[in-house]
Amino acid sequence: MPRTARTARLAGAAALALAAALTLSACGSSGGSTAAKVTQQKEDTPYQGTKLARNFEKPDLQLTDTSGRPYDLRQQTNGKATLLFFGYTSCPDVCPTTMGDIGVAMKALSPEDRQKVNVVFVSTDPQRDTPKVLRTWLDSMGSDFIGLTGDLAKVKTAARSLGIMIEDPVVNADGTVTSTHGAQVLAFLPSDDKAHVLYMSGTEEKTYEHDLPLLAKGVAA
Repeated sequence: MPRTARTARLAGAAALALAAALTLSACGSSGGSTAAKVTQQKEDTPYQGTKLARNFEKPDLQLTDTSGRPYDLRQQTNGKATLLFFGYTSCPDVCPTTMGDIGVAMKALSPEDRQKVNVVFVSTDPQRDTPKVLRTWLDSMGSDFIGLTGDLAKVKTAARSLGIMIEDPVVNADGTVTSTHGAQVLAFLPSDDKAHVLYMSGTEEKTYEHDLPLLAKGVAA
């Protein structure tokens, strides 16, 4: 059955404590994404991503990984730099573009630094994103990327704690599926396991390539 998915970025500016004006962007087979417009004062930070004024706790989230085993996000990424993104495999543009750019940047890391960074993709469409489907999709970006799927209510609660909105997938009259979710990537530092840096949809690969070595080394934002 054909699927056309639309991803809207519903970022909570207040929750993220950013002085930002956010515009919605849609991910669909007939159109690209419009990057959010962010207005803020320049921060004194070595990162090219957006420094968060509030550092968010890593969500207490237990799901299933691509091997079919239970995965505790907080426990199993403890003490490691972690990039966290919520999305789904049938998204035709924002999700694969974001994960693909991160994958290219990860390959530019030294083997030592690469071992220090987790990339975690949490499905917002668990009914279709089985562990097998997730693994096949992620392998094209990074064979060591972590894919998680499971109870959507848990996923929505975890995302909400980070100021990211996720809505239930909707089956349209023509049989296509619409899944709406925030398209931000959050970077958690290994020093305190809190999110310190935000990457909006449309962030260029060179930004990740610049910032990943800093994250691997735990450089303060």
